[in-house]
Amino acid sequence: MPTAIVLGGGLAGLAAAAALGEAGFQVDLFESRGFLGGRATSYPAAGSENESEIIDNCQHVLLRCCGNLLDFYGRLGVADRIQFHKDFFFIEPGGRISVLKAGRFPAPLHFTGSFWRLSFLSLPDKLSVARALLALRSERGKRKDLERISMLEWLREKRQSENAIRRFWSQVLVSAINEDLERMAAIHGFQVFWLGFLARSDSYEMGVPAVPLGELYASDAWRGMENVSIHLRAPVEQLIVEGACVRAAITRGEQCTADFYISTLPFERLPAVLPDLDLSFERFEHSPITGVHLWFDRPVTELPHATLLDRTIQWMFNKSEGRHIQAVISASRSLIEMNRADVIALTVRELGEFFPRVKDATIEKAHVVKELRATFSAAPGVEELRPSCTTKYGNFFLAGDWTRSGWPATMEGAVRSGYIAAEAVTRTAGCPQRFLVPDIA
Repeated sequence: MPTAIVLGGGLAGLAAAAALGEAGFQVDLFESRGFLGGRATSYPAAGSENESEIIDNCQHVLLRCCGNLLDFYGRLGVADRIQFHKDFFFIEPGGRISVLKAGRFPAPLHFTGSFWRLSFLSLPDKLSVARALLALRSERGKRKDLERISMLEWLREKRQSENAIRRFWSQVLVSAINEDLERMAAIHGFQVFWLGFLARSDSYEMGVPAVPLGELYASDAWRGMENVSIHLRAPVEQLIVEGACVRAAITRGEQCTADFYISTLPFERLPAVLPDLDLSFERFEHSPITGVHLWFDRPVTELPHATLLDRTIQWMFNKSEGRHIQAVISASRSLIEMNRADVIALTVRELGEFFPRVKDATIEKAHVVKELRATFSAAPGVEELRPSCTTKYGNFFLAGDWTRSGWPATMEGAVRSGYIAAEAVTRTAGCPQRFLVPDIA
């Protein structure tokens, strides 16, 4: 039985391990922390009287177009723990709600009815957005500069109004890609709107885990994969190289050997483990995400989720009967230096502009999570620098949402990278297999 070592227990590493395990490899996965999931995980709420109260570090969602992430959940037997929502709620300050959802027309016209009823866009805004969507559809796959220009540059080229940019394009894309429009390569914006909104009438449906993220890949999920061994609190400190191959991984002072090695470590950690890869990360930067958990003494909304317009908060998720609310701010550079109390005060103040009951409610507790290195920044010019899964060492492969997965830094991108690396391992081992699920269009 061929053997493989996977470095890192985030989604990329877990996907690679699951794929290789089912393909008949003996897999050892080493994770430095005491839990799996990387940046998409959960843990007990700090200071909670109820030790069983588990919170996600930040709300992670998926769309139905995320075929590889759904495939991965299927491999673990947890696909039924994802709840899909067909209605997107846009709320303006003051509380007016607009709903975007598919109608009876086939794609790409399935949003026609609800889009023209959106109250937060004027008629000229809607006409300009419609023209830009048509342009996006026609230019996709044809323009050669989309990796080099920003999404904001493209939108201004298409004469989008500031209102349409702020309330429609930015509201969708900043949350999806975790980057501001002026820092986002246009190719990623194209991909989100094509696959998520235009390609198929149900591809936009949003999946929200019905359980804490950590439960999706807890130990129970791996019991059916007897040849996958998970090692927690076992950081790989160094890889030993002999000639053109990696020969061993050192963890906790011991050497572990395998036929193949896959690193899913963050790009900033990789040089310390294997400094001779000849990869340059000088232009790679991070983009932060901030999540704010608030527990109120009474329900403040019945909506399951909503995107909030014109304020710092971009999304609200109802975690428990309207009393536990999680607010999410993507590309949250403005909050990095803000202290915890000020972040909470800002969040409560802004929520009160959308949900009046917040003003009469009392906060029982609050928790702020700042993921300063949430994703790599999908900036113009960076796409061509993302490395492929293969390296100069014949048995050593790369995965991670920062590698060339065909997607930006999302959960789908991470799983895709893991599958791509696993496929490369099987080819090198002489038993090629396909794991990657093709995009829906």
